[in-house]
Amino acid sequence: MFRNTYQSGLLSILFSIGSKPLQIWDKTTKNGYVKRVTDDDIQSLVLEIFGANVSTTFISCPLDAKKTLGIKLPFFVMVVKNLSRNFTFEVQVIDDRNIKRRFRASNFQSTTRVKPFICTMPMRLDEGWNQVQFNLAEFTKKAYGTNYVETLRVQVHANCRLRRIYFSETLYSEEELPSEYKLYLPMKKSLELQNNSISSSAFNSLQSTNSSVKTD
Repeated sequence: MFRNTYQSGLLSILFSIGSKPLQIWDKTTKNGYVKRVTDDDIQSLVLEIFGANVSTTFISCPLDAKKTLGIKLPFFVMVVKNLSRNFTFEVQVIDDRNIKRRFRASNFQSTTRVKPFICTMPMRLDEGWNQVQFNLAEFTKKAYGTNYVETLRVQVHANCRLRRIYFSETLYSEEELPSEYKLYLPMKKSLELQNNSISSSAFNSLQSTNSSVKTD
């Protein structure tokens, strides 16, 4: 979708108060819903994803499953509200070995697991609104010893409220962000994925599994 687009600074793929926030997203709902609601804390429209089972209620981008995002910017940022229920999201990337890898973070998982094609990890969100910052290039290098090339897909599951999802070429402070990217509410930068979520034991197990990954 964005492979042939000049990518610099910030690239937004979801904004809850836009005219069509899910224009490039597909949604799946079973025993749940995806709808816009007014959040009392920020007094503004947000996207709520709610379901009895996180695996059956989610949104995914791009809309067409045969297409890919083609976003090369290495930082994934999500402004999300903790609803104190099970919540998970997933980012699929491709590396310089031309292998697709998925990174999945969940607030109901306690340990990190690294397998050849998927890395699952625990996520801790503070109460209220959080800013999730995910260094995709660093995680690809740490988990698989390869280089991040681009993001292919993003999938966000129940249960959460979303304000914005975007990619950036670097991490910006709140003061550096354009006004339309600010929440104007004290936000906690949660989900410290950059350095310490993948344990050394996970990397030890990775060394044995990664050798079996075919690169052709």
